[in-house]
Amino acid sequence: MRLSTKGRYAVMALVDLAGTSQGHPIALADIAERQEISLSYLEQLFAKLRRGGLVRSVRGPGGGYLLARKSGETRISDIILAVDEPIRATRCAPGSPAGCKGNNSRCATHDLWEELGNQIHLYLNSVTLEDVVANRILGTSRLMSPAGVGAAAE
Repeated sequence: MRLSTKGRYAVMALVDLAGTSQGHPIALADIAERQEISLSYLEQLFAKLRRGGLVRSVRGPGGGYLLARKSGETRISDIILAVDEPIRATRCAPGSPAGCKGNNSRCATHDLWEELGNQIHLYLNSVTLEDVVANRILGTSRLMSPAGVGAAAE
């Protein structure tokens, strides 16, 4: 299971935008440089993010991009879905009655991977840009607490 480059880069770019804009437009070239992402790739992603209503552009000198809504109102799942990246862990289409095997049956682990995909979506739906910018992510799964991280390293 892997999140594609498209989804990861879109999240990285919007976290950068949320953390640096302070109400002023940010040029894609600046984001590209800070995040080490190709400018032409970012242009493609931001076109999709704009169509998805997550960013807005400002033209002219001093122009660039701004978040279309507050960072606390933008979920990570919104970003990934805006760049056409459904998160799935099965080989077959989500909700499809046809399975992933050649005879259209489901493999023995289908439900396991389907539920993993559901859990990933639920988690990314619970995290906002503001959470990432404010470093409020570590330990949110309750599997590892911030205190447990240091203890595990000792």
